[in-house]
Amino acid sequence: MKVGIMGLGYVGLPLAVAFCEEGHDVIGLDVDPRRVDATQRGESYVEDVPSERVRAVGDRLTATTRHADLADAAAVLIAVPTPLTRNREPDLGALLSAGSALAGVLREGQLVVLESTSYPGTTRERLVPLLEESGLAAGRDFQVAFSPERVDPGRTDYTMRTTPKLVGGYTEACLARAVALYDEVCDDVVPLSSLESAELAKLLENVFRSVNIALVNELAMLC
Repeated sequence: MKVGIMGLGYVGLPLAVAFCEEGHDVIGLDVDPRRVDATQRGESYVEDVPSERVRAVGDRLTATTRHADLADAAAVLIAVPTPLTRNREPDLGALLSAGSALAGVLREGQLVVLESTSYPGTTRERLVPLLEESGLAAGRDFQVAFSPERVDPGRTDYTMRTTPKLVGGYTEACLARAVALYDEVCDDVVPLSSLESAELAKLLENVFRSVNIALVNELAMLC
């Protein structure tokens, strides 16, 4: 199976290497030519992915800046940044740009999975309409799912392989296809009831972590 990954940052590169290690060919796309060049040389710029792993997958991983190269992929995972603006609002610029570009090369039968963190409703209300500008219908002509990245950077006991992978689908068929995809690289894939459930679960996890870090910092000031 050929897998496309949009965004070769701290989410996308580990995904790319993981699928390659399971014997799949991966097309990694990034708008930053420096990342593309480094990946092609077998050099990692992500702390949790040693360069040795990138070099070990060899020709199975191809990095590119050309969206047209994604047309041959059976599945395309979107792992682009979704930061906050100066007003603390979600900045979906990179995500919308990726969706629009993908619509230009989308073909019937492909699976599109969003991994980027965003508010509930983003996949259904923002990404799907962009993809359907291709003239194809989500759930009928192509599949859509949301599956948030959940790896805790720096932890060796909870890796992509061992961390439960949450997946929500646009339809039941979309969900089944996405679960089968992630079964290739994750030991425990957890199907959820909807796209929005998966999106909210990621935000809940982030809020829980942030609140606990803040609490510990407050206590440290008193000790």
